[in-house]
Amino acid sequence: MSIEKNLKLKTAEIEKISHLEYFNIAISVDCVIFCYKDKELQVLVIKSDLEEFSGLYSLLGDLVRPDEDLDSAPYRVLKQRTGMDDVYLEQVHTFGSINRHVSGRVITTAYYSLIDIKHHKLNLDQNELHWHPVKDIRKLAFDHKIILDTCLQRLREQVMEFPIAFNLLPEKFSLRELQELYEAILGIELDRRNFRKKIALKGWLEDLDEMEADVPHRPGKLYSLKPAHRKKKVSKRSKLSVAGSLL
Repeated sequence: MSIEKNLKLKTAEIEKISHLEYFNIAISVDCVIFCYKDKELQVLVIKSDLEEFSGLYSLLGDLVRPDEDLDSAPYRVLKQRTGMDDVYLEQVHTFGSINRHVSGRVITTAYYSLIDIKHHKLNLDQNELHWHPVKDIRKLAFDHKIILDTCLQRLREQVMEFPIAFNLLPEKFSLRELQELYEAILGIELDRRNFRKKIALKGWLEDLDEMEADVPHRPGKLYSLKPAHRKKKVSKRSKLSVAGSLL
């Protein structure tokens, strides 16, 4: 007797009816948008419009539409809320705690983005949408503080293995500015000589043979990210302990 004759097949409709509660779970996306402003790592937050979270801010997010691919949703959210449509964006983690959403069971996938705000025009008119220093955030709506911390940890794990931090800088920068950026991301002070040695070994930088102008300190040499690294997308998950490697 064949295996097919022993197997009792059912239709997709019967599968849905018999597991109806499983097909009533919502999917959402949340966007953690980082920038470097006033020598601080900052994140884009918006005032929650839910009464249960009155007075609290949240990350940018929305439910995934029935006719929408998962990876298309965060780009839609950014376009609708900020006007941005050309950003570095990476999927980080999925969060599925049972009671994470007050309206019902919602599983969310978090994405993070790194942008240079000097070259991105943002529409900041919705619900007190604004940049907020990451180090000053203590509480957010939903489980968004956990999502923020998870994305921050991913960023910290990647910044020395991949040239992603340069998305936060203008095209030309000094080594002083670069170190200040890394210190803002990692939340620690770095030894100047050790940091420059490690960056030099990466081979990421191109010496522009130019000097800083109109600065209150001794002008430093200007650098840019080498063209070979400018269009690279980060897809690998690093397990490197970045803070430890820089001490």
